[in-house]
Amino acid sequence: MSTPSVFEGSDGRFVATEFGRGPWDPQALHGGAPAALLMRAFEQLPAADDLKLARVTYEFMRPAPVGALEIRAEVVRPGRRVQLLEASILADGTEVVRARALQIKEADAGDFRDGNTPPPPGPEEGRLAELRLPHRPMFFPDAIEIRFVRGSWGGGPCTAWFRLQSPIVGRETPSALQRLAAAGDFGNGISANLSWDDYLYINPDLTLYVEREPVGEWICLESETRISTDGVGMAESVLYDQRGRVGRATQALLVAPRR
Repeated sequence: MSTPSVFEGSDGRFVATEFGRGPWDPQALHGGAPAALLMRAFEQLPAADDLKLARVTYEFMRPAPVGALEIRAEVVRPGRRVQLLEASILADGTEVVRARALQIKEADAGDFRDGNTPPPPGPEEGRLAELRLPHRPMFFPDAIEIRFVRGSWGGGPCTAWFRLQSPIVGRETPSALQRLAAAGDFGNGISANLSWDDYLYINPDLTLYVEREPVGEWICLESETRISTDGVGMAESVLYDQRGRVGRATQALLVAPRR
């Protein structure tokens, strides 16, 4: 990874770079950037080797800014079979993103095994995503690459592969779960079914369910957005690596006219 990192710093204090920016505000981060940073914070908390992360829920309380940030993370409910973790990102002392993670002890499922759901066509069969960009650099396309294998931006249900091109922090190689978190927040964006020029699509949350840790650089989202008549929506994505299904991502949505 030769491009600059999304965050610089350590020991709970970081500076978000322009490589984490989203499309709406040049001073605000795309949700995938803080999601990956908080995933890193969870991974650094003490845990038994046989506890595996099963779920993370993020609440995007305010726009996370480009600039100085503070990270806090702790184990709030220790346990041998189940642990609950919490983490936050603060900017100027104000909490902007909050996350809770659930770790579960590995266990023997006996003879029961679900068949592995095969992945969609691979990224080598995809086409590079193209989008009118309001500023550069941005999280997409400068820190993360997207290749569509079904559908396209804003055209309803679609399938796309994602690959981080930048480290999340410094010169570190992103972990599998950090890659998953970075990609997981794109579901509502790629599968929007109303015009971005005419409507706001605001996702105040993101929940990742992890069936197994992904393998390799590529993460696939098979995404669909549903919108009720009162403007409340939901985006759902099945998550894959190149071996098969790894989990699911869900996002609640506020959809409203821009006028």
